[in-house]
Amino acid sequence: MRKLTFISLSLLGLLSFFPCKAKETKREFYLLTIYRIKDKAQEESVDLYLKLAYLPAMHKIGKNKIGVFKPIASDTIDFGRKIYVLTPFTSLEEFNKITSDFANQEKEMHDSGVYLDAAFDEPPYTRIENILMKAFKNMPLMEMPVLNEPRNNRVYELRSYESATEKLYWSKLKMFNNGDEIGLFKRLQFNAVFYAEVLAGGRMPNLIYMTTFENRIARDAHWKSFVEDPQWKTLSGMAEYQHTVSKADILLLYPTDYSDY
Repeated sequence: MRKLTFISLSLLGLLSFFPCKAKETKREFYLLTIYRIKDKAQEESVDLYLKLAYLPAMHKIGKNKIGVFKPIASDTIDFGRKIYVLTPFTSLEEFNKITSDFANQEKEMHDSGVYLDAAFDEPPYTRIENILMKAFKNMPLMEMPVLNEPRNNRVYELRSYESATEKLYWSKLKMFNNGDEIGLFKRLQFNAVFYAEVLAGGRMPNLIYMTTFENRIARDAHWKSFVEDPQWKTLSGMAEYQHTVSKADILLLYPTDYSDY
């Protein structure tokens, strides 16, 4: 009996030399839906659907961090009539359940106006694009931005970085996480909403992230401080992080009056 006790205590002592791995926070998933619209009538139809049906239905089941954005015309390349909707999910299981059950929200669907009952030759949009994403390990949860300017002055910057190969894409992910590019953005107060790996989309491999600013002047000042920061100069000069971005799309957006943030 004493021998067994000695062995047990010895094992406990041995295990104490090996630190337990901290449990990682479960990473969120994001759905970025892009409505492509051709005219004001379609824009109004989608707006009414999102405002009176989609957001109320999501709020009803406890999803209160839905962002709805439109391009800032003078500051965005490839400007067109588009509406961007960002919806967070705790898991793929939740994503599947909510998207499957959404059509059963009878009251909200009734309030969607002409959107769902549109005729085949008068659709409320030209196309819908869905991009499914998973949060970075170093920022596993969405952070709601804290901004004081009126909504029409705010700038929400959505960036998509494409890589030529999967290996180069993995290096860019490493740059954000292991290289602490996320920490650099945080230190410089870029007020990021999310950073995410694209799991399914039309332009892979790529990652997408969103930062926020009070106005355009603040946005430009933040990026000036970023490119001049010694940490960024060191990080961007490292051999392992060269040529990781083959194409960068920069979209400057503003939140609609019914967006959650």
